[in-house]
Amino acid sequence: MGVAVRITRADHTPSELRGMASRSRDSAQSRRLLAIAMILDGLTRFEAARQTGMDRQTLRDWVHRYNETGVEGLVSRVAPGPEPKLTEAQMRELRELVVTGPDPDTDKVVRWRCVDLRDQVTRRFSVTVDERTIGKWLRKLGLTRLQPRPYHPKKDAAAEEAFKKTLALC
Repeated sequence: MGVAVRITRADHTPSELRGMASRSRDSAQSRRLLAIAMILDGLTRFEAARQTGMDRQTLRDWVHRYNETGVEGLVSRVAPGPEPKLTEAQMRELRELVVTGPDPDTDKVVRWRCVDLRDQVTRRFSVTVDERTIGKWLRKLGLTRLQPRPYHPKKDAAAEEAFKKTLALC
């Protein structure tokens, strides 16, 4: 059998810990608070762990965290997630690139598609991402993937009007 767990923090009584457990929105924190309250009541580490559905060693680790940080230390931590591929400055530059639109001479396109933007991101920032990621970034930037219908840069308005006048309607 293991050595008794020593709770050095005397901030709360077992009944106060049970009250906090009932008010907590985090179910894992509630279990941990109840287990610590049971230990303060005199139960063994094995019994307290069994009744709260955890391993004896796990309970020991939570008691150590409680001794160091108190009740706040028993909250489940959320992982920070992956690092963003682009910095905030790069995201602003991407937004400016999309809003400005492509230059047909240098970019060889008349409107941005996710494929084209992906290639631009790879060239400018040396970051390789999927087309779908570009779509997610556009939504995050408050932009939409829908674009107005492209027009040819050498469009002749006079020729277009002359064509409309000669078109025979049925």
